[in-house]
Order: sequence, then structure tokens, then C-alpha cells
Amino acid sequence: MSSPAIQHPGDARWETRLLAVLAATLTVFGIATLYAAASFQRSGFALTLSQLSGAAAGVVLAAIASRMDYQRWRPLAWPLVILTLVLLVIPILPFTHAISPVKNGARRWIEIFGIGFQPSELAKFAIVLWTAMLAAKKGETVRTFKKGVTPFIVVAGVMALLVLPEPNLSTAIIIAALSGIVLFTAGAKIGHFLVLGIGAAFAVVWLIMLEPYRLRRAKCFLGLADGCSEEVTYQVKQSLIGFGSGRVFGVGFGQGQQKLNYLPYAHSDFIFSTIGEEWGFVGVLVIAGLFLLFCWFGLRIARTAPDPFGQYLAVGLTASVGLTALMHMAVTMKLMPTTGQSLPFMSHGRSNLIMTLLGVGILISIGRMRGRARGSG
Repeated sequence: MSSPAIQHPGDARWETRLLAVLAATLTVFGIATLYAAASFQRSGFALTLSQLSGAAAGVVLAAIASRMDYQRWRPLAWPLVILTLVLLVIPILPFTHAISPVKNGARRWIEIFGIGFQPSELAKFAIVLWTAMLAAKKGETVRTFKKGVTPFIVVAGVMALLVLPEPNLSTAIIIAALSGIVLFTAGAKIGHFLVLGIGAAFAVVWLIMLEPYRLRRAKCFLGLADGCSEEVTYQVKQSLIGFGSGRVFGVGFGQGQQKLNYLPYAHSDFIFSTIGEEWGFVGVLVIAGLFLLFCWFGLRIARTAPDPFGQYLAVGLTASVGLTALMHMAVTMKLMPTTGQSLPFMSHGRSNLIMTLLGVGILISIGRMRGRARGSG
């Protein structure tokens, strides 16, 4: 990235303020939409309370992080990666079902004293922090393959491989992509990324072919399979019906019909479809526009960060929100095969909400420090 511009401490604070306003707006609207989508369920109130508790915890962490010098996260990169790897191993072990039960056919959560946490959400944050730290430390060395790129491949690869057995291919892809985005920002050679991109594409295809349910989804999405079962196509069909029902201005807040046992996970994996049905094309454009604004503010903060570590960290945290949101929206609109990804700030899931809000707090901290010159690494 270009050299950071030195600003007076009070300059361009509007970006950090608007970033906070955007995050608050998306969170509040998300909780309201979640309540409307889950209210008909017996557990609807409990789901809303769970999300509210996640929002409260996330706001506290964001407030602390925003007032804290983001450089204090730097020495925590390695310990956090090690902790994340340990937590990711727990759901894989055959004797840990007591604290990592199977939910909806997957083991993605660790539950202790009734409180659940999803280690893969921590993994997205940890890989961004670690990659930013090491890329800033290596400097121009990132342009070499052996000493520059290889360490990132190893750590991000191991983390992604530990997420795969949950099963959670989409998050594994996001983890690898986030590390690559930060590394590319740090100046790694395009040629290295072309080689890695081709290798990653083959790996993803192989992983899809390895699992029959993934292969069925991919074939049905590409129109290469005849007589796709309702099990494979039902969710996305109901999602598209929801978008179609919303037309231009939507059927009205809380008036959507797809959540009434037609669209599974209308409050989580397909909440964007719920928004489309109740708020229409206009609502979809507004929410997509808010995420674009969030990414724009985040990248502006990154461009003017006082040091390379701040630049890379801001890019990674922004990309984590943008990439996850893009994948969620694409799935709900049948622009990519069905996979479970939360819509940041909005989908039900305390782990995602807490980690997303923590990332916002760190972004604000980087924005606040822009008037203070730092060293190069």
C-alpha cells in the first residue's frame, strides 16, 4: 500500500465515527430482523436474548479495543494462533462430545457451563492478526516465496484444515483468503498468488468431490445433475421465493411468510432473504450499500494508518466483514452453492457478532491513532 499520510489527531475522525454508527445500525437492525424471523419459533425469544447478550459483550469489547492502542494486539498474535489451533482440535476429537456436541450434523461449537463459542470465528480474527504482525515484521521479505510466503501457507493451511472436518469448507476458504488478502496488501508477488490460486482451486474442487453432499450441491448449482432432490435445492428455492415476494418495497416488517416453516434458518444462514422479503429490493440495496460503506471506511482507515501493521490489520478486519457478507448474500441469491455463512452484525450467532464488533473496535483504534507517526514495522 502507499505510504501512510500523517494527519493531525483530530483530522478525518468522521470515518471512525461513521464506522461506529454503521456497525450500531446494522447490529440493531439485525436484532430486530432476527426477532421478527424467529418469533414464531418456541425458541425465538431465547434466540433473541442470546443475540442481545452477544451484542452487549461485543459492544463492551469494542469500546475497550477502540480506546486501547492497537499495537498492544501485536504480541498477542502468536499466543492467539496457538490458542485457536487448540480450540479447533477439540471438536475433532472423538471423546469431546460432552463439550462439543453435534448440532445440525456438524461439530462447530464448544459449550462450557451452557455457554457456546465457535472457534472458527476466532480463527478468522486470529489469522488476520497473525498475518498482519508477521507481514509487518518481514517487510520486503514477503516478496520471496521460501522465507516470505511459505510460513503463511503453513499456518493458514493448518488452521483451514482443522476447520474442514467440522465440516465447514466455506470458513476454511475464508481463513485462507483473509491471510492471502493481508499478504497481498503487504506486497507479495502476484505471480506467487497465481500459483497458489490455481493450487487452491484444485484443492477446493477435490474437497467438493470428496464429500457426496458437497458434490450434489455443486452439480445442482451448475445444472449438471438431473432430478436434484428437494434436500439439495429446497433452501435456495425458498430463499428466492422470499426475494420475489418482497418485490420493490417488501411485504412489511415482520410480515414475511417464508419464516413460517418454509425457509430453514431464516434468522441465520438466510437472514438476507428475510430482509429481501420484508423490505424488498430497496431494503436489499440499502443493506448492501451499508456493507459497501463499511468496507470503504475500513479501507480509508487502512490507507492512512500510521504504520504497516496498522495498515495490514485494518485491511484484514475490513475484508473479514466484506468477504463474509458477500458470501452470505451470494448464497441466498443463488449466486454460489449453498453453504452456511453468517451475515455479519445481523445473523444469529454470538461468536460471529462478538468477534465482528471486536474487529470494529480495533479499526476505530487504528483510525484514532492516525495522527501519530510510528516506525515502519
